[in-house]
Amino acid sequence: MLAIDNDEVIKLIKPFCKDVEAYVVGGFVRDVLMNKKSPDRDLIICNCDVEEFSKNLADKLNAHFIELDPINKIYRVVLENKIDYIDITSPIENNFEKDIKRRDLTINAIAYNLNTKEIVDLVGGVQDIKDKKIKGICEQNFVDDPLRLLRIFRFYSKTGFEIDNSLIELSKKLFKDINKPAKERITVELLKMFEGKYCDLALIKLDECGLLEEIFPIYKEVKKIPPNTHHHLPLVLHLVETTRQIQLIYESANEEVKEYLNIEKYGGVKELAFLKLAGFLHDIGKPSCWTIEEDTGRHRFIQHDLIGSELCIPILKDLKFSKKQIEYIKTLIKYHIYPSSLISAPDVTDKAYLKFYRKMEGYVIDVIILAMADRLSARGEMVTEEMVNHNITNLTKLLNDYLDTYKYMKPLEKLIDGKKIMELLQIKQSPKLGKIIKALNEAQISGDVNTKEEAIEFILRNFK
Repeated sequence: MLAIDNDEVIKLIKPFCKDVEAYVVGGFVRDVLMNKKSPDRDLIICNCDVEEFSKNLADKLNAHFIELDPINKIYRVVLENKIDYIDITSPIENNFEKDIKRRDLTINAIAYNLNTKEIVDLVGGVQDIKDKKIKGICEQNFVDDPLRLLRIFRFYSKTGFEIDNSLIELSKKLFKDINKPAKERITVELLKMFEGKYCDLALIKLDECGLLEEIFPIYKEVKKIPPNTHHHLPLVLHLVETTRQIQLIYESANEEVKEYLNIEKYGGVKELAFLKLAGFLHDIGKPSCWTIEEDTGRHRFIQHDLIGSELCIPILKDLKFSKKQIEYIKTLIKYHIYPSSLISAPDVTDKAYLKFYRKMEGYVIDVIILAMADRLSARGEMVTEEMVNHNITNLTKLLNDYLDTYKYMKPLEKLIDGKKIMELLQIKQSPKLGKIIKALNEAQISGDVNTKEEAIEFILRNFK
């Protein structure tokens, strides 16, 4: 496999593998066969002390040795550039064939012998890549680690390959086991699934197999909301469609927006994945505030944005999302209506635009794209094509204006610090101080406070 041999990291380590039985395995080989780049370089070393081998390799390459899992003998060698690395292990029970056959999917169980330059395919993975099929290796492997059920849908989302019916039936059989693995592991697989181009299709399959409600119990309530005059889809499918529209917007976006959404901001996962997850959760507040007007029959969901932004917190905490990740998704849910409300206001001013940019600082691109996707996903009988086009056109103008403006925006000046506020009001450090600082910041963003004198007056007038 010339493409594997030409990989810079593989070329670097290959001379040190001549005296051992060494295989590149898993994702790297799969991705090469699919003509994709892959950072996942995993090595199985047979018939030698893998810890000693890894330490010697690190020493010879002037690299950093990390003990990932001493019990299962998994080690990492991080190269001098501190970016590239390779994970090294020995086969389970020192049996290469058993190690390969205890994996999840056939496409992830292909190996490459570094010394003989041969593909080693014990389970038919090469043919399944050619046939664009996702197949399992053994049912017991999924029983042993139910997280592998999620990996089915992660790879479906990433590849669009057809899932073998036996895996669908197996997922339906084992769906209640999905919460057995550590929540952190579940979250990693979920986020990788949301990164994928076919995330919307994966979510539908996930739901068909019963896994969606096991991971997100709130969707039992979400499914109760039917289509209405403004939404042509039931709520659950509206949320799925929103993730699809976000993907389509990303694919047609300019390079600046694409580059932004490809940033790995939160724990090595692309911004796009978090945006799609926010899109999938943005209306979870609706079941809690659903009413139907008696005279018109119109479905109303008053303050569903605020309710949803609070409901997402315990859900994401349970899945062990970080504080920054939760804040991101909470903010997008809370303000997903804001961009459309702004552009719909009569005589909207540059000052209103600037207030929006400052208030949504760090989230502007995301919340505008979410608003676009939300609009494109709601086409009930009361929604005309003209309404949709008008909304999308103006949201696009808002996005372009921001891209032209943000480079020249100066940060808000700090007019007064916490110590001065405490002196003015004769108060001590407390939650009240935090509320005052937040209120002052809001007043600056809106343009109501612009100088130190105005800041002092604002504080004395509102908090004395």
